[in-house]
Amino acid sequence: MEEKMDWGQSKQSKADPPKDFEQPWINPDWNTSNLKSELSELLTFMENHQDIKQFRILLHGPVGAGKSCFVNSVMSVFKGRIVVRAAEETCAGKSCTKTYKTYKITDTDSVTLPFVLSDVMGLEDTKEDGIHPDDVINVLHGRVKEGYKFNPVSPLTDDDPNYIHEPSLNDKVHCLVSVVSAMTISLMTNEMIQKMKAVRQSALGLGIPHVVLMTKIDADVCPLVTKDLAEVYKSRKIKEKMQECSNRIGPPLKCIFPVSNYCEETEMDDKKDVLILSALKGIAGVVKDYFEGINI
Repeated sequence: MEEKMDWGQSKQSKADPPKDFEQPWINPDWNTSNLKSELSELLTFMENHQDIKQFRILLHGPVGAGKSCFVNSVMSVFKGRIVVRAAEETCAGKSCTKTYKTYKITDTDSVTLPFVLSDVMGLEDTKEDGIHPDDVINVLHGRVKEGYKFNPVSPLTDDDPNYIHEPSLNDKVHCLVSVVSAMTISLMTNEMIQKMKAVRQSALGLGIPHVVLMTKIDADVCPLVTKDLAEVYKSRKIKEKMQECSNRIGPPLKCIFPVSNYCEETEMDDKKDVLILSALKGIAGVVKDYFEGINI
């Protein structure tokens, strides 16, 4: 009798995993309308910077982490429908992005928002594959022309026609975003981490803020979150993964944002929207502080 009871308790435990924390350590507003309104209000700081059309968010990170997927996810949130503009590759193991590409974001009324997302080739462990870290740094400085095709073994030089010698404020990056997968952060090699740290240090040297997007949080990383994305900030496992991102790459926990991209869905999901909007709100906040710090 006891064995059946134990088995039943075990089965119930697997079906309904216990919450790791009684209370979430962060309490996001799970109302998408409120978040969009708060983000819109925050973005009004751009009205004070008429010489910049949109501030530039640079996405970089390992191949397969979800950079292009995040671009499409942001577009989907503001269009209110699933959008696929940035090319995505789910199983090839190589970067689908080969060139420097910048995406404008528009809402349901076709109004252009005051930020752009710039996507680059993914990082890889070998020197023969993936973007050269020096080219990510070139993008930070605003030296790379739109559409430039990256060469993994030879970064852009100042004698190349795609090199911008006098970059404008619009060419430069205003926030560096490292995109990493919660599923693979523990498996990332020291060589990959060193590449990411080198880019981070270059950004910080330029005064550019740096944050991390931790993707794939509901992809079997934590049963609690796989079952219900709204439990993300009660999950001990997710917090451990965030801390690992902080320890390995550098930024504090408050600059690490867990998100779930639109990968397989054909319909919108309010919980995904909230996490994506919360990340954008955090990014907009550090960019606002950055602009105030350089007095432009």
